[in-house]
Amino acid sequence: GDPRCIEIWNLVFIQFNANADGTFSPLPQRHVDTGMGFERVTAIIQRTKNLTDFSATISNYETDIFRPLFEEIEKLSGKRYRSTLPKFGSAGEAEQEKIDIAFRVTADHIRTLAFAIADGIQPSNEGRGYVLRRILRRAVRYGRTLGFHEPFFYKLVDVLVRTMGGIFPELQAKQQLVRDTIRREEEAFNNTLDKGIVLFESNLAENPASIDGDFAFRLYDEQGFPLDLTELMARERGLTVDKEGFERRMEQQRSRARQAQKKTAIEVSEISAKQPTQFLGYEHDHTGADVQEIASAKSGSVVILNNSVCYAEMGGQVGDTGELVGDGKIWRVAQTQKSGETWLHFVDGTEEPAVGEHVTVRYHVPRRRAIERHHTVTHLLHWALHEIVSRDAVQKGSYVGPEKLTFDFSSAAMTHHQVRDVERLVNERIAENAGVAWTEIPYAEAKKRADIQQFFGDKYSDVVRVVQIGGEASALNGYSMELCGGTHVRATGEIGWFKIVSESAIAAGIRRIEAVAGDQVLKWAEQEAARQEEKFAALSRKKPGITALPDFASENSAKGVEAIDARSAHLKQLDAEVHEWEKQHAKAAEAELVIRATTLANEIAASHTGANACIAEVPNADGALLQAVADALKEKLSVPILLAGTTSGRVDFVATVPKHLTQKIRANEIIQRIAPIVGGKGGGRPDNARGSGKDPSRLSEALDEARAMVAAAVIPAAEA
Repeated sequence: GDPRCIEIWNLVFIQFNANADGTFSPLPQRHVDTGMGFERVTAIIQRTKNLTDFSATISNYETDIFRPLFEEIEKLSGKRYRSTLPKFGSAGEAEQEKIDIAFRVTADHIRTLAFAIADGIQPSNEGRGYVLRRILRRAVRYGRTLGFHEPFFYKLVDVLVRTMGGIFPELQAKQQLVRDTIRREEEAFNNTLDKGIVLFESNLAENPASIDGDFAFRLYDEQGFPLDLTELMARERGLTVDKEGFERRMEQQRSRARQAQKKTAIEVSEISAKQPTQFLGYEHDHTGADVQEIASAKSGSVVILNNSVCYAEMGGQVGDTGELVGDGKIWRVAQTQKSGETWLHFVDGTEEPAVGEHVTVRYHVPRRRAIERHHTVTHLLHWALHEIVSRDAVQKGSYVGPEKLTFDFSSAAMTHHQVRDVERLVNERIAENAGVAWTEIPYAEAKKRADIQQFFGDKYSDVVRVVQIGGEASALNGYSMELCGGTHVRATGEIGWFKIVSESAIAAGIRRIEAVAGDQVLKWAEQEAARQEEKFAALSRKKPGITALPDFASENSAKGVEAIDARSAHLKQLDAEVHEWEKQHAKAAEAELVIRATTLANEIAASHTGANACIAEVPNADGALLQAVADALKEKLSVPILLAGTTSGRVDFVATVPKHLTQKIRANEIIQRIAPIVGGKGGGRPDNARGSGKDPSRLSEALDEARAMVAAAVIPAAEA
């Protein structure tokens, strides 16, 4: 238990394989593992002067492996690392101990994250990705100890690459990706960290003895605080967290999720077939088939056939609609799903064909063709993202339907120019009218090919289907090649025009492109033109006389898209013009507010000079006016100030406390005490807080409570 006692070797004799049945089998090669890691060797050699002097502290952190990172943190934070160690089990008692812990955690965590991201792991909400996210958020929280309130963690990547990139070349190759990923995650968590800390402190004021499981779960669910981060913050205050209560809430959430999944799974998984369905829809639009079984599901009757041309929903591509025809009757197929190797045809109505009946099954051709255009252009989009944005833009999901496509991928936000360049490149490839072919090969062969896109975590059968764009059919030499079981056009020229409708974030580090192709481009252009007219009308109401929009040409997709882009640019310019005009008006309104607030502040100060607090009601004042009055009063009175105003049946409060008095009374505590009296809530900082409520009839009661709090705090009289 003493940090001066260092284990140098931990010998492990590798001899047997432990079998599942509890027996042991000798290994073909047997050896001794010394357990002497690189950092440990370095610490011992450097800190003992080659085993000659044992007076210095021996620690991995006291070596030139960590020193460059510590120097960078010192430069960024203005604080010094002094090698102090806390008592065992504590989070640091002295301020320097807490600072030194933060140095060690930050330096250690940047190494973990950088190497993991360089190896292809991305922070996420599940599996190993969630481990990374927890580590990063823990480091960002420790950054508060070092005085960081803006993103800082990603800035350590460069010094890490300088010191270790020579030995680990993947760090150098992925340096920008690592920086961008960490910065993106850090910015996202910074937005909620401060709010979570305020919630933590507020809960602590009400429950100073411990952190209950419900609140720990709330921090996790609403603010993204992993349990270990909440435990860390509690440990710093000598408190514990109710882990059992937290796990109960987690299990309740998991149970709700399982129930939601179970409902859908039961509808499909309870249906079984005598034999797999043979899918013939790659080459044919109709085929003869025999009805194998009829099943009843919650969403309708299900017909199971031995053959089908309808594509069953999978891999992001929606299922086909179509019809079954037999004995003079037609049954409409509303959707096609898959259960195992069985295709499920959900038919409308109360009737269905009889078991053993021979039918013709066909899919809805125009709908399928629209889907094929969107699916094929998804492959082109994936290829273009690698060409324009980054080879590290990894697909995270997709939706391919007749009306649009969406494509999710890991990346930083794309710039406007990147979006346009990707769109341009895809349209150039479409215009080349390159062939689209598919070839079945053994999966073992596909795994060896770095140029064939496949997705980590997906399960593939022994034989896989490679969709190739460009090159020679079946030669596997196209510029785009992916493992894909979906349906596609025969040549890129069939896709028509391609348009990216939007690019946005759907999760931390995950972007989504929504796009349309073919006939859907013109439909989108017409709808977008209508939206633009609405936007123009709204701008015109704000500032009459602005320049009219250019005409919309809808003769064909290309001209329509060009016209829409021109109108978008014009609207953007008009929006900036109106925004500037509104800003000027806002400045005038702000100047008027300051004049009014100054007048009110002078009147209020005159009646409160020499008092130990300024508690006043301001007639017909909203929160903005109250804050302006409070700001003006702070220049005149050095005591706690509480202002209240009522407008339209609403009560607003503003409280300020000079910083030298916040040890006696805090503005946020005043608001948290009195706002519930008028049926509201509020919060803020110890020196400035705001709140509101919906019951003006109890305002006097709230003000009396504030006066009682000031009296109990023993505040000195004002210094005017």
